[in-house]
Amino acid sequence: MIKRTFFLLGMISLLFGVVSCEDTSQNQDNTAAITEDKKLTDIYTDFTLTADISHLSVDEKEMLKILFKAAEKMNGIYWQESYGDKAGLMNGISDADIAAFAEINYGPWNRLDDNAAFVQGIGAKPKGVQFYPADMTKEEFEAYDNDDKNSQYTIITRDDKGNLQAIWFHDYFKEEIDEVAALLVEAAKLAGDDGFRNYLNLRAEALLTDDYFASDMAWMDMRENHVDLVIGPIENYEDALFGTKAAHEAFILIKDIEWTKKLARFAKFLPELQTQMPVEDKYKQEVPGGNADLAAYDVVFYAGDCNAGSKTIAINLPNDERVHLEKGSRRLQLKNAMKAKFDHILLPISKILIAEDQRKHITFDAFFANTMFHEVAHGLGIKNTINGKGDVRSAIKEQYSALEEGKADILGLFMVTKLHEKGELGDSDLMDNYTTFMASIFRSVRFGAASSHGKANMIRFNYFLEHKAFSKNEDGTYSIDMEKMKAASAELTQMILKIQGDGDYAAAKKLVQNMGIITADLQADLDRVDAAGIPVDIVFEQGPEQLGL
Repeated sequence: MIKRTFFLLGMISLLFGVVSCEDTSQNQDNTAAITEDKKLTDIYTDFTLTADISHLSVDEKEMLKILFKAAEKMNGIYWQESYGDKAGLMNGISDADIAAFAEINYGPWNRLDDNAAFVQGIGAKPKGVQFYPADMTKEEFEAYDNDDKNSQYTIITRDDKGNLQAIWFHDYFKEEIDEVAALLVEAAKLAGDDGFRNYLNLRAEALLTDDYFASDMAWMDMRENHVDLVIGPIENYEDALFGTKAAHEAFILIKDIEWTKKLARFAKFLPELQTQMPVEDKYKQEVPGGNADLAAYDVVFYAGDCNAGSKTIAINLPNDERVHLEKGSRRLQLKNAMKAKFDHILLPISKILIAEDQRKHITFDAFFANTMFHEVAHGLGIKNTINGKGDVRSAIKEQYSALEEGKADILGLFMVTKLHEKGELGDSDLMDNYTTFMASIFRSVRFGAASSHGKANMIRFNYFLEHKAFSKNEDGTYSIDMEKMKAASAELTQMILKIQGDGDYAAAKKLVQNMGIITADLQADLDRVDAAGIPVDIVFEQGPEQLGL
């Protein structure tokens, strides 16, 4: 792997005024062959995660050391969920590059290449990974009479008689969970902020019971803490069978107080923006909670699901619709990781695929704003169907993640446009947002069809293509037509919101199957990007050592 260490990026002016395995425990070398001049890990570039912690107290720095230990435990749990026997897999790999690639992917499947196996002897990645028995059919699952089977927080296994059984995470991963809970309680004693102390204690209890509501509500109430932690089973991306089971992960974050102050004022616009969505009134009757939080952080540790393959650069949590309706959600921008992707991936892509006369509109301010309002948009729209089909996530099943990511992207751009029209984004050029948005499609579509984000970007690219929102020049670059893109964005937003509100599983599946594809022409463009040696994503040098702890 090419090693590149970057120092903490300096302050940048804000736009706003200034994401069943085969047993491979056999001893023989079962690795795939690779060429000497091309390594699997070359699709990633390294980045060092660090932050200024000079303002933290002695106790807070000691607390950070404990949080690193707790977060690291999520890696082991996630390996069990995504693959199974890590030691068995790694013992069968002799090639250092392939071993490093397996570590990045938490298993033998390339997450940025539609989960293609890169270790010999490994078959296709099971859609249900380790959340369900490899031999279980959907019909068997549906016939299984157990109220816990559909919980996000249960593993489905077989009992001694071969029958299905649902085991809660806190029982299945008991040893690890008990250790993490104890570490959080220990860390809470050192927390300088009362809200963070309360959250850590409640999160420890939540991990032991798999009831996260109280800790999610407490997390929503924090505003003054310098250090933040996201930990537990959270996102449903890994479960490609039903899109239900949540995988374990962790982030450790250091708040940027000044950036956060600049972002805070946008939360007040959320109820108004909900009413302005380009869809019939019946699809926007829900009112987002008024306690939404927009904040900026330097991320100093990723573990588990969020660290597998492509890396998250912003957080919108909690996922619990009950919390959304009562208090909203927190949208956390991970600005150091975001800046790394902009500088080393997005900007180089734009020099190949964006028309020269529009490249001036590729800016970090626009990338930051587009990403932020993507997260804001997750909190808008509709959480429960309008026709009695229950919540949207359950109604559209495994298609939910791709559709929800698509909604957030396109609705986020719509929101940026509305705020610009209201004069709330200062003297910024809206063309920056649209051009940067287009360049970002090329960045994210490289994550492939196995990624919900990749599918969402392919849908959007193909929709824009149909509606002539961009044109391709003779030199192979793209020029966008902002007015046509505005119109196409509004129409696609309306389509997705309607599918979600209607709980229309068939329509969601059709949209993803028909438009969530990479055309031959687009693939040729992506091949040009690959040929230029531009990395697809980043991996991290991270841990307490990078913070001087």
